[in-house]
Amino acid sequence: MSHLIAGNWKMNGTPASAEALAAELIARVRNAKAPPPGVVLCPPAPLIPAVLAVTKGTPVAVGGQDCHAKEKGAHTGDVSPVLLAELGCRFVIVGHSERRADHGETDASVKAKAEAALKAGLTPIICVGETEGERERGETARVIARQVEGSIPQASTAANTVIAYEPVWAIGTGKTATTADIAAVHAQIADLFGAGHGGASGLKILYGGSVKAANAKEILATANVRGALVGGASLDADEFWKIIESCPR
Repeated sequence: MSHLIAGNWKMNGTPASAEALAAELIARVRNAKAPPPGVVLCPPAPLIPAVLAVTKGTPVAVGGQDCHAKEKGAHTGDVSPVLLAELGCRFVIVGHSERRADHGETDASVKAKAEAALKAGLTPIICVGETEGERERGETARVIARQVEGSIPQASTAANTVIAYEPVWAIGTGKTATTADIAAVHAQIADLFGAGHGGASGLKILYGGSVKAANAKEILATANVRGALVGGASLDADEFWKIIESCPR
């Protein structure tokens, strides 16, 4: 599995729509002429059981959109990484820019969540990315270095961790970084990770930021891009499947 396509459904869906979307995707996976890349669906927490019921026994994995750094306790509204694993999840997104912005999550708190995910047997999808203001000030490389060094646990390896580069200014805006920009940041992430975690060979670095069928092929063919973290387009079976099919074979 050289590439991974993760669908982040964000705060969307109902049990019925989640089951229908997952079932449609699985039907396409089963009927594919060539083996598809790795696929993971990350629905809102209340919809995880419904999606797991449909995906059980299929190549499609399920993940959470966030988890707490503790296994249990007085943390109203939060989700335990242990619970996600026991339900059957294999992945969990941590440090998404919307969590960092809306909930004030820091690199340290993201790292703690990723550590908890690894301990629970989950693969964390650790998100990093600069804001538009940081980009315009030429601070992208500095921000990425800080986030990579501060958000990734020491126990992370290329085999147990996924990193997603999601320029904040490109999320849900229709804007997309150029392939040159994407290649530069992904190369930086690979270098930083490799230096601190025993090498980056096989590390999946996903790109996230207004990925859609129209631009997926070009993005996924970019150096050091090993998949995509897809937001709105993952809620449309046709669009999401076209993105999956755009992965290099």
